[in-house]
Amino acid sequence: MRLYPVWDPFLRLFHWSLVTLFTLDALVLDPEIRLHRWVGYAVAVLVGLRIVWGLIGPVRARFADFLPTPFAVAEQIGDIRANRRRAHLGHTPLGALMILNLLLTLIAIAVTGYLQTTLAYWGVAWVTELHEGLVTWAELSVAAHIAAVIWESRRTGINLARAMVTGEKPVPEGVELLDHH
Repeated sequence: MRLYPVWDPFLRLFHWSLVTLFTLDALVLDPEIRLHRWVGYAVAVLVGLRIVWGLIGPVRARFADFLPTPFAVAEQIGDIRANRRRAHLGHTPLGALMILNLLLTLIAIAVTGYLQTTLAYWGVAWVTELHEGLVTWAELSVAAHIAAVIWESRRTGINLARAMVTGEKPVPEGVELLDHH
């Protein structure tokens, strides 16, 4: 087993802070209380910081490092179908699509949540329904993300959750390493 440094401290802090705040806002706090709004603002700030970090941060944090091409997505699906164990040092193409989905969804949740606090959109049904629908979509996406992390960790023998805690990705012997750096 070889350890590769992958996730920097900011990225890991962002990830686990986002997990905590989204869970708190989506599943614990009453949407009618002021704290719900402030936690939502904190999520929006975190996403904004992640976008900046995706432009100026270390190589693995940069969007340019993991924006998937259709070929890369098809290749990963082919690896799954053929049960080829290949490791991506950074995000996998399918994982990158999930990250983009979650970031865009969280932005839309923040915008619709904020709109509900304005005079123009307060009490407007479609804004509230869209906000709630986006939260449901995010919850489903998070569940799919967790399931995929568990499944892909078992399939490849790489503990992906551990990598997001320690910053180092453990790649077993015999697993082909894909890295374009």
